[in-house]
Amino acid sequence: MPEISLPDDARAKAAAQTSDKTGKQLAFVIDLKRCIGCDTCVIACKVEHVMENGKSRLQVYDTDSDPVFEQPRGVFPNLQQYWVPSMCHHCEDAPCVTVCPTTALWHNDENGMVELTKDKCVGCRRCEEVCPYNALSFSDDVGTANKCDMCKHRLEEGLVPSCQLVCPTRAIYHGDIHDPDSKVAQILATRETRVLNEHTGAKPQIYYTEP
Repeated sequence: MPEISLPDDARAKAAAQTSDKTGKQLAFVIDLKRCIGCDTCVIACKVEHVMENGKSRLQVYDTDSDPVFEQPRGVFPNLQQYWVPSMCHHCEDAPCVTVCPTTALWHNDENGMVELTKDKCVGCRRCEEVCPYNALSFSDDVGTANKCDMCKHRLEEGLVPSCQLVCPTRAIYHGDIHDPDSKVAQILATRETRVLNEHTGAKPQIYYTEP
């Protein structure tokens, strides 16, 4: 389970500092002030990708990193509550890509996504062990990995990922952080954002605004 706390020393700066590359870098920006923990994105993702019961590409954690039992943090009257949607973070230096023995997981340099070639997956679960975000699930039927692909089939048709489409509070944004005209780039340039588990050095590509 990812560390959900957002410490002061984990601040992500401007968009230019989010990646060493200058080409296209698809990413998510999630506005924690807008997210209400309704799990609509989770349901839409499961429907879009026909996930097995008990499996998910996307989880919504509460303040204490729990996807099920929600409770505020602190002591009354000083309480804090927020929710953190988390899926594959499409890390620039993804640990899962490094350990995959069959190159089933690989980094697409054309768009910055971490992709999965299921036909190559042998179900060894090494990726699951090293992922800092608990982002991979494995099919009980065939034993191969499953993960967020940013709804690649929708992107190819000019559509947004299903999680962004259904979010009732417009908390999820997706786009190219190196395109100054994109909403994600504009948010990163004008608002303070952070990433989860920055200490791993994986360079994740989901950025969170302050809760």
